[in-house]
Amino acid sequence: MKLQRIADIIGPIMVGPSSSHTAGALRIASMARRLSAGTPARVEFKLYGSFAHTYHGHGTDRALVGGILGMAADDLRIRTSFELAREAGIDVAITPLPDAPYDHPNTVDVLMTDADGTTVAVRGVSIGGGAAVLTQINGVDVYITGESASVIVRHRDTVGVLAHITQSVSLFGGNIATLKSYREKHGGTAYTVLELDSMLSDVAREAMLVHPHILDVRAIPADGPAEEVSEPDEDAEHELETLDFMTGQALLAYCDEHAVSIADAFRAREDAIGRAQGKPFDLDAYLARVFDVMKASATEPVEAPVKTMGGLIGGESYAIAQLEREGRGVATGQMATVTRYAMAVLETNAAMGRIVAAPTAGSSGVLPAVLLTLAEEGAYSEEQIADALVCAAAVGCLITRNATVAGAEGGCQAEIGAAAAMAAAAAVQLAGGTPAQCLAAASNAIANMLGLVCDPIAGLVEVPCQKRNASGAACALVSAQIALAGIENLVNFDESVDALYRVGRALPFELRESALGGLAAEPSACKWCESFMCASHADDIASALTTE
Repeated sequence: MKLQRIADIIGPIMVGPSSSHTAGALRIASMARRLSAGTPARVEFKLYGSFAHTYHGHGTDRALVGGILGMAADDLRIRTSFELAREAGIDVAITPLPDAPYDHPNTVDVLMTDADGTTVAVRGVSIGGGAAVLTQINGVDVYITGESASVIVRHRDTVGVLAHITQSVSLFGGNIATLKSYREKHGGTAYTVLELDSMLSDVAREAMLVHPHILDVRAIPADGPAEEVSEPDEDAEHELETLDFMTGQALLAYCDEHAVSIADAFRAREDAIGRAQGKPFDLDAYLARVFDVMKASATEPVEAPVKTMGGLIGGESYAIAQLEREGRGVATGQMATVTRYAMAVLETNAAMGRIVAAPTAGSSGVLPAVLLTLAEEGAYSEEQIADALVCAAAVGCLITRNATVAGAEGGCQAEIGAAAAMAAAAAVQLAGGTPAQCLAAASNAIANMLGLVCDPIAGLVEVPCQKRNASGAACALVSAQIALAGIENLVNFDESVDALYRVGRALPFELRESALGGLAAEPSACKWCESFMCASHADDIASALTTE
């Protein structure tokens, strides 16, 4: 597993509603677009598996078109990408193939044809959290993640070509991390894929093209938060041997030895990763933007309810706010506020608004609801809020490393449960609790969410996801309160994470984001699902989003 940075856990900042079905789909199309010789005249997307079944409600189709247009994952214009593609003269076709065989449930073939009739066929899969992998180019198996700057060289399979490619990179300041070659057949067309520490320079690209057997060179920029590239720091690599915490126990031992908070420890880890990889990152600037996006996503639907992709939810946070204004609710103070904020974020998410996946889009309401609620009650500085976010990321990183945060793997306990654990730890950090209390709070939240199934109606991130975000936020506050009181846990954090993983593995497939079990399998849900999947309803939703 690659080293998870803070932005991998508290992020991406994206347009909803699904990190895998929306942000991941956009990433596939964006990488594919880089392989086309020019602006495509026509693009066809063939959708397989889950993509084929739920692309309307997840905005997968709009995200794919947005990727072809070069949009970022948080670009609100994704909502109207079809219209923008028409204005750009690009003919788009969406071909769902729900009954076709597939190796991965989130698979799409991107067929791009330019004005001269040349077609490039790319297959990609969305692997969760907004990440994606290209697995085929023109029928040739490849593996391109985009985590590093990638260069794809199409060439004849002849002697001397690889030597020329590597020499061209080294002569003009590039450093090759990995190199793999794939060929259609002996002596035919081949593809060499290089991962570089920095983007390929124009000079190196031109040097490659001098060789008569090199047909073209395409570059794909790296994902991630790096703002600049510098020489890797070998000392930082040694520091990471101590700072790359494998377990909560190791993290607490470091905090005790150095008398620092979890936020301090993970800031040191983030800095070491950046220096070791030659990819420094302005963490505080990123966290400030994260909190701004969280605030907007949690407050805007309260004032102006929005139309969601699936139409299952919309207006709930406004209704809760009205209940508070009239003084008719049973929940007051923190519980009323945290409920309103969490539900609002999921409305923003389901309407293809801008949210922060924390750790996923489906659980994006928990952490902002808790932090915003506490921020309203206390005079916390930007630094304190940032440290709370870092502490949350630390917990999410440990869960990701030792279990999972994907509903398809571990059920809703892995998504809402992880988010609640992150938010509980963040709340304790904000309240001045100890590192041990932070992890105790996270452990409490995991225990309270253990066994929660993932059963989204129609496969959409709307019901019961919205209410579970509110419940997760409330659970986080309760879990933090218990930990701050000094009440110890019989089962520690690491064991709780292990239990989460084992319970998730034990859940049947129907209860892990398949939309085939739990609430999703009840008659009322099934009837609604059938009406949603009809083309007329999908067109109505698309029209509503375009006109808003």
